[in-house]
Amino acid sequence: MSTKNASPALHNAMWPGLVGKGPDSEPPISLETMLDLTCGASVNGVKFDGVDLFLCLPHTDIDSSDDDLKKLADDIGGRGLRVGSMVAPVWGPTGGGSAMGDDEEQAKFLTQVRKACRIGKKLKDLGVRKYGVVRIDSATGPHDWLADPEAGTRRIADTFTKACNIAEEYGERLAAEGEICWAGMHSWRQNVKLLEMVGRPDTLGFQADMAHTMLFTMGYNAPEDALLPENFDWNDTVALGEAYKTMARALRPWMIDFHVAQNDGTVKGSGSHDKTGRHCQPFDPNGRLDIVRDSGAWLRDDGGNLTRAVQHICWDGCMFSNDVMLNQQTWNEVLQAMISVRDAHGWN
Repeated sequence: MSTKNASPALHNAMWPGLVGKGPDSEPPISLETMLDLTCGASVNGVKFDGVDLFLCLPHTDIDSSDDDLKKLADDIGGRGLRVGSMVAPVWGPTGGGSAMGDDEEQAKFLTQVRKACRIGKKLKDLGVRKYGVVRIDSATGPHDWLADPEAGTRRIADTFTKACNIAEEYGERLAAEGEICWAGMHSWRQNVKLLEMVGRPDTLGFQADMAHTMLFTMGYNAPEDALLPENFDWNDTVALGEAYKTMARALRPWMIDFHVAQNDGTVKGSGSHDKTGRHCQPFDPNGRLDIVRDSGAWLRDDGGNLTRAVQHICWDGCMFSNDVMLNQQTWNEVLQAMISVRDAHGWN
C-alpha cells in the first residue's frame, strides 16, 4: 500500500470503548486495552500517530489531578502516540447539563468545558498534545428543541458563546459535532445557523463525522432539510455523492475536526446513547459511503484544492460490539482505510 503523504496525522478514537456500553449493554473496554489495540495496528509498517480521548471515567477522569495527567501523558507518549482532540463530557449523566437549559444547566455545561480545556492545556504543556480541539454538542435532544426552535437555538448559541470565552482563556478551540440526536445540531442547515449565530469561527468550528453527517442528507429528524428523496435508491451512488457534497459544502468552511467513518444508512442507539448514525466497519458491504471519495467533500474545496483545515484525522466507530472491538484485525482494516484517505487527500 502506498503511504505517500505524511499529513494529516492518523488518530484512533478511544470513546468507542465507552459510548453505548454500560449496565444495559456490553461492558466498557478500558483505555489501556484501546491503546493496546491502537498500537497493535499496522499496515505495511504504517502505524497510528495518536489518539483522541474521551474525558470521562472509566477512561480519563474530567477531574484528573496534574499527577494523573502526567501519568496519562507518559503512558500515551511512551507508546509513541500523541493526543489530539478530546470530548468534553457535557451531558447531564456525566456531570454536565443541557446547553439549552436554565442557568443551572448552562453552568454545569460550562464547568465541564472549563475542565476539559484545562486538561487540554496541561497535556500541551506536558508535550504530548500539539493539535486538536475540545468537542462539544448541545447535550439535549431535538424533541425538546421543537417546542420553540428559535428560542432553543438562541439559548444554545448563548451557551456556546460563553464556552468560547472559556476556551480562549486556555488557548483552545471548540468543535461542535453535528448529529441527528442533538438539538439545534440535528440537520446540516440548523448547524450552519447555530455556528453563524455564535459567529466565533476562530474559536468554535464544526466537527464532521462522515457517518453522522450522511444522515443529514436523508433528513432524519429534519425532513425539511433532506437532500435525498424518502425512498432513495442506494445504488445511485452518483446522486448520493452529489447530495453529500452539497451538505459538506455548507459546513466545510466551519470544519476544524474530521472523523473518517462508514454508515449503512440506518440509525442505532445503544446503552445510554440516543439513536444516531450507525457506524459500520470500513469495508462493510452494506456501507453506503465511498470513504475516500466522500472524505474529499470535507478535505478539498469545490475546486479540488486541499483545504489543510485539520492537522489530524480520526477514525470513529461508536457502538461496535465488543467482539468486533477486541479483534485486532478490525483496527488493521480501520488503519488501512485511514491511510487511503491520507493518500488521496493528504500532503507532505
